[in-house]
Amino acid sequence: MRNTRTIISHSHEDYLESILALLDKSPVVRVTDLAQEMNISKPSVNKAVNTLKSQGMVEQERYGSITLTVKGECLARSVQMRHHVLKDFLQIIGVSEAKAEAEACEIEHNISIDTVEKLSKFLAEFRNTKDATKN
Repeated sequence: MRNTRTIISHSHEDYLESILALLDKSPVVRVTDLAQEMNISKPSVNKAVNTLKSQGMVEQERYGSITLTVKGECLARSVQMRHHVLKDFLQIIGVSEAKAEAEACEIEHNISIDTVEKLSKFLAEFRNTKDATKN
């Protein structure tokens, strides 16, 4: 995994993560779908999508569906992975699922890839130890 991150705003990372989540459910993502998923207005989505287009993260024909570029998908998957690792860790230490979800969303934007990789390794070792004690 890379140790450097593309400079992009936290909210634009959230858009990429939401687009990826929607694409996992359906091959077509429209502005309306993204607005509903993120609970924001369509004009806000249009503005963000245009910014992401200019950064080479997404593609969209006028009034067409939104797709991730390779660059956008890589960044979206990185954000998604950070989110899952953080949420998992928070739940293991006793944070409720709802609170872990909300706090992972906040932390995922401010944590380095190196730290997430170490946290992920720790979680894997923790699970292996926990599984070994069950047997």
